[in-house]
Amino acid sequence: MSETEAPARQHRLDRVLNWIERVGNRLPEPFILFVLLTLLVGVVSTIMAAAGVTVSIPGEDETTPIQGAFTGAGLQFLFTGLATNFIEFPPLQTVVTIMLGVGLAERTGLLSALIRLAFRRAPRWLLPYALGFVGVSGSIMADSAFIIIPPLAAMVFKAAGRHPVAGLIGGFAAAGAGYSTSVFVTSLDALFAGISNSVAATLPNPGTTVTPISNYFFNVVAAVALSLLAGLIIAKVVEPALERGRFPRDEVEPAAGTTLTADLEPRERRALVMAGLALLVTTVAVLVLVLLPSSPLRNENGGFLPESPLLDSVTTLVFVAFFVPGLAYGISAGAISRSADVPLLMGKALKDLSGFIVLAFVLGQFIALFSWTNIGAWLAVTGANFLESIGLTGYAAFLGFIVLASLLNLFIISGSSLWTLMAAVFVPMFLLLGFEPGFSQAAFRVGDSATQVITPLNPYMIVLLTFVRRYDPNAGLGTVIAKMLPFVVPFWTAWAAILSVFYFADLPLGPGMGIHVER
Repeated sequence: MSETEAPARQHRLDRVLNWIERVGNRLPEPFILFVLLTLLVGVVSTIMAAAGVTVSIPGEDETTPIQGAFTGAGLQFLFTGLATNFIEFPPLQTVVTIMLGVGLAERTGLLSALIRLAFRRAPRWLLPYALGFVGVSGSIMADSAFIIIPPLAAMVFKAAGRHPVAGLIGGFAAAGAGYSTSVFVTSLDALFAGISNSVAATLPNPGTTVTPISNYFFNVVAAVALSLLAGLIIAKVVEPALERGRFPRDEVEPAAGTTLTADLEPRERRALVMAGLALLVTTVAVLVLVLLPSSPLRNENGGFLPESPLLDSVTTLVFVAFFVPGLAYGISAGAISRSADVPLLMGKALKDLSGFIVLAFVLGQFIALFSWTNIGAWLAVTGANFLESIGLTGYAAFLGFIVLASLLNLFIISGSSLWTLMAAVFVPMFLLLGFEPGFSQAAFRVGDSATQVITPLNPYMIVLLTFVRRYDPNAGLGTVIAKMLPFVVPFWTAWAAILSVFYFADLPLGPGMGIHVER
């Protein structure tokens, strides 16, 4: 009987999941995908160059010709610029630098201790909302958030008398569906900013330079709102559904061999105090340096906006904000016992970035060739003219852009890959329509995250399924995705609504970053 009923219960869901999986599996890995796209740009640009295609870029008196990659000049560009295109790929510089600091804080145990402290101090009724905040802000640990937060949340929920699987599901959903935002400046902000600037530079007026804090105001509002929304969904939707389901709270126990604990040892508590003091001293020192009337971090007018050495130093400040407390915590907790441990731990953080560094090699070639051939400018001008011809030049165009990003996110999980692909066309296009690159980037954040928690192509879905099976050995991928669905539409809608408020009220998205390009 069970053999015939089980397929009937999941028939519709399985059909959708199987279709997504089949389509997604036909896509190459991101590295191969961008190799193929680079070759495609080379072929298309050569054909267009032979046909004499040109583009009239606003602000330039003469037309700009399309340059062929497989011509003498193109081959010269490819052969001489291979290393430069890689090393000078903007996100590579900022992401690697920030992750050296974040990696030290993570490897010494500081970030894990902070998460457990936040959970343990939350009263029972507040626990889902605390989890929502920790999950949404979890991107500060990059992909480690998907592995660290859910099992810790399950243990804290269990200890507080709440359903542990609600902690698992809620932690993963908040971390994934809210991945592109945080109240903290993260390596993702630096990554997106570098890509945005590199493609905006293809136009004479590239708009305001995007920095890691150009979306900060928008991110803070979105992070707080999504944290509350995540907590509400966990408390009012996910947990009650689990209680009514096949594994009530009192009957759920984790499998043997679970070693994670939410408790803080005395040594960890002392180390947290030392890390807090180190951060306080560092903050005071930076404030003194910044507030000095003759501060070298001020601009020529003695201020900080719209541009200044201070805003250009965001990468350095974020690195210091993680490195110094991480160092203090590591020494106090015993994770750092000798000076050689510091570069060793930082090296392990770079090892975690090896996949991104390899991907950055081909992303750098793609962006550079896309810019050099002028295909990006041609697509931007052509697309902008088309949108103007049909009257779709305002916010409706951005809503369509967000929907497209959400759909592509089902198949291209890597945020850097997807933003590289979409920014190459849409950042210049929206610039020509009068919108800042920072606004296009903010719109992409909305579409980049919400749907990644319901696609089987997300490798961390398998990790979550492993955790869930500690409590329910019969759970499958369809079970997990079904539990994720209540988060997707509310997150997408709330996030888009927040962006709408910023747009229609013409609010700054971050320090020095508005909605419209100043003419």
